[in-house]
Amino acid sequence: MSNSANRTLDAIDLKILREIQNDARTPNLTLADRVGLSPSPCSRRVRLLEEAGVIEGYRAVLNRAAVGLGLTVFAGVRVERHAQDQADAFVNAVLALPEVVACHLVSGDVDFLVEVVVPDMATYEATVLRQLLSLAAIRDIRSSFAMRSYLAGGALPLGESGSS
Repeated sequence: MSNSANRTLDAIDLKILREIQNDARTPNLTLADRVGLSPSPCSRRVRLLEEAGVIEGYRAVLNRAAVGLGLTVFAGVRVERHAQDQADAFVNAVLALPEVVACHLVSGDVDFLVEVVVPDMATYEATVLRQLLSLAAIRDIRSSFAMRSYLAGGALPLGESGSS
């Protein structure tokens, strides 16, 4: 797979990406029509975007509450020391938790911001918080609870012109 940072996206690529973000199940014939290509070149461009790592995958977006995951928690985590081995241990442990849907290294008061999705507060405390607090690398966890989500997992804001 090529490095996506080396690929320059043109206006057609961006149109394709916007359409796919909106509905990844759009048939190639419809996609080609919407972006102004014939089906074969459109299919080829999608494949090249996949191979370059620009398109990382496809997935269904589920309603969290409808599948019994009614609590979203944003956990701000500070690690004990700013040593690579501590950060690596934390990241490996967090990525192994199925409840974690996003993890970011951030600047500011915390070192990592972790998005956790669970059925309820008891599950968060019993499964996630206890596992995280058992890690030697953790200095502090500050949890914030989403009261209502207006947008989660939104499409990326792709501009009109090419980017690299």
